[in-house]
Amino acid sequence: MERFCFNIFFIIFLFYAHAVAASDRSKELLLLTWSEYTSPEVVSAFEKQFNVKVNFQYYETDHDRTSILVNSNGRGFDLLLINSIDAPIYQKNAWLAELNLKQMHNIKHVNQRWRDKCGPFSVPYFWGTMGIVYRTKDVKQPIDSWMDLFEPEDSLKNKIVMVRDQRDLLGAALKALGFSFNSNDRDQLQQAEELLRRQKPFVKEYSYPMLSKDSALISGKVVAAMLYSGDVYLLREQYDHLTYVVPVEGTVLWTDCLAVAQHSKQKELAMQFINFINSPDMAAIQAQFVSYATPNKAAEKLLPKAFLADPVIYPLKALIDLSEEYMKLSPEALRQRNAIYVAITQ
Repeated sequence: MERFCFNIFFIIFLFYAHAVAASDRSKELLLLTWSEYTSPEVVSAFEKQFNVKVNFQYYETDHDRTSILVNSNGRGFDLLLINSIDAPIYQKNAWLAELNLKQMHNIKHVNQRWRDKCGPFSVPYFWGTMGIVYRTKDVKQPIDSWMDLFEPEDSLKNKIVMVRDQRDLLGAALKALGFSFNSNDRDQLQQAEELLRRQKPFVKEYSYPMLSKDSALISGKVVAAMLYSGDVYLLREQYDHLTYVVPVEGTVLWTDCLAVAQHSKQKELAMQFINFINSPDMAAIQAQFVSYATPNKAAEKLLPKAFLADPVIYPLKALIDLSEEYMKLSPEALRQRNAIYVAITQ
């Protein structure tokens, strides 16, 4: 009888232990995002407060992110770091969960301008510019315009990196020519194609520069590249003599957004994560970690004056006025842009 009771208690203990372990495993969140884009300090604070483990899967380009979600039909993730262009597409694909904003009280701190860009199914994460980074000592004249990159000095032959992204690559060429970043005009797109073809001998590769110590911008194999604003600080940790500029013609203002995945089994917890990182103190820590402009108005009051006055992070108003945000393109323009992109980058 005693042995029978012991066996019963042992079985109950194993069942309880298994249930606890399963419960612990269930308190995990998986975020699909860029690398080096979330403060470890903020993540650690969230994990401690909510007794949860936050895991990450990284992508290298917006196209890679979309491919991952297409292949998984939007499944397998709890949180998605996306951009404002893809937000309505992902929403249409039923990959994004509806947000319960009544339970996310910190969203009140987020600037309405950026909230409008992300739409109703995601929350602004950061905003910034696409510009040019170059090795200061390796150019004869300072680079300050898109045309300096598209019609560069001879010493830059095979030493430029251009982003492998249709919208940004064509948009920069259009801006260099004095056209809209979002042009749908067939003749203007043809002129942009011609400019890209003339530039091609100077392009080492169409990709995004590595940000580690192995970066070609640090070794000198690459002298100039298209770059997202805050990333220059990661490169400067390895090499001081790098300059980032928002071109005089203006550029594109991008907005990244954070969404809850429709197929997440932890929707409430995922929304708590979005709410948590938008508390002013956490948003301020986040901004200083990545060196990007925060859309959180209350967080800006906690940031150092030098951070807010940094023209890399917060461009001068005159340059912002010359810049554009991503707009919807016509189907015909998209086909033409895709054809140009493939022809140039293959």
